[in-house]
Amino acid sequence: MKKMWKKLGLVSLLAGVTLTLAACGSKSADGGNVKITILQGKVESNKQFKAIAKKYEKAHPNVKIEITSIGGGTQYNPVLKTRISSGNAPTIFSLDGPASVKQFKNYTADLTDTKAAKAAIPSTLDTVKSQGKVYGLPFNIEGYGFVYNKAVFEKAGIDPKSLTTYDKLEAAVKTLNEQKEQLGIKGVFALPGKESWVLSDHLLNVYLSKEFDGNSQKLYTSKKMKFENNAEMKQMIDLQKEYSVQPVMQMDYAGQVNQNFAQGKVAMIQQGDWIYETVNQIDAKFAQDGIGMIPMPVKEQQGKMPVGTSIYWAVNKRKSTDEQKAAKDFLNWLYTSKEGKKDVVEKLHFVPAYKGYGDVKMPDALTQSVYDYSQKKATFGWVFPGYTGTSWDPDVAQPNLQKYLSGDQDWQKTVSNMKDGWTKQQTK
Repeated sequence: MKKMWKKLGLVSLLAGVTLTLAACGSKSADGGNVKITILQGKVESNKQFKAIAKKYEKAHPNVKIEITSIGGGTQYNPVLKTRISSGNAPTIFSLDGPASVKQFKNYTADLTDTKAAKAAIPSTLDTVKSQGKVYGLPFNIEGYGFVYNKAVFEKAGIDPKSLTTYDKLEAAVKTLNEQKEQLGIKGVFALPGKESWVLSDHLLNVYLSKEFDGNSQKLYTSKKMKFENNAEMKQMIDLQKEYSVQPVMQMDYAGQVNQNFAQGKVAMIQQGDWIYETVNQIDAKFAQDGIGMIPMPVKEQQGKMPVGTSIYWAVNKRKSTDEQKAAKDFLNWLYTSKEGKKDVVEKLHFVPAYKGYGDVKMPDALTQSVYDYSQKKATFGWVFPGYTGTSWDPDVAQPNLQKYLSGDQDWQKTVSNMKDGWTKQQTK
């Protein structure tokens, strides 16, 4: 959780890359070729999708797949709306929560009876259900917390798994800060103040999830947001800001992940398992052996990791029957076939959002961490998909949290603006 296309370091690698791939599905009714167009925002997985499509091509030569990946700071939904309004709507596109399910309802096919939907872990479908029908298939399960540098923690004599309360975390942060020179780091954290989603989606979710039982639909339909745990969130923002490489308001995702964490300049960062590919491209050995991830300590959720799904595949019901069938065939193959499932885990490094994967060994420490916490049910849900597709996120939450982070607004005003803004939006 970009959300995945807003963030996800995702937005730092490639921009508007269009790949025309010969892939495949089944023949059209007249035995000819069928072309599928896919618009997706998980650009850090672009090369992997290309490799998978090439493999699929060899077995199914009758369908052409054109993939356009949105990145480089470009937000996904505006591009999708432009494509639709210009008559260039994709066959397969992405949804990010209840608001986008509603917004694009005239284009989303019912996927309830697909093999992939039937194999999906039931809880992953709650966000994209409407009137009992399924309109999206989850990309994967993701989790986030503090991604840490193993060598730095070991040298400082700190067991990261012991940091189960805020007080323990704060004490460890101060120890790391005191030893910066000996540890060879510039700061304990790298907080990317320019990336508003880091606070407004991921960090806020940690302190809102319990209020809405980890259910994004419950938040999406709620008239009020109590935000009772706001003081705890303030603590975490303040801690990261004080002990971060400066200046935080000029730091973006690339500054946080590529330039600081991946190069060993900080001890830990607030991020998720999706950063593996970015780190791997910079230092493969460090990515494979030198990093781990722990949950952020939260009262009443101690030892639990926020795990969920924020991107879903949708199929355009305005397309021909042949296109829709070919699109569903491809998605079914990706998540339920023996070869597809292997690539989901080994090539895409996706924690499966589907049943039937057996006892999975993930190929990197971050996805393995998410998988392990999920298997032992030490997780809590993502509610931020309930607001990321609404105007409240970019117009209220993000600017107010950034005003606080920059010192231009106090916390009490920040909280009241966010709560009032939610009520105003929900009671229109």
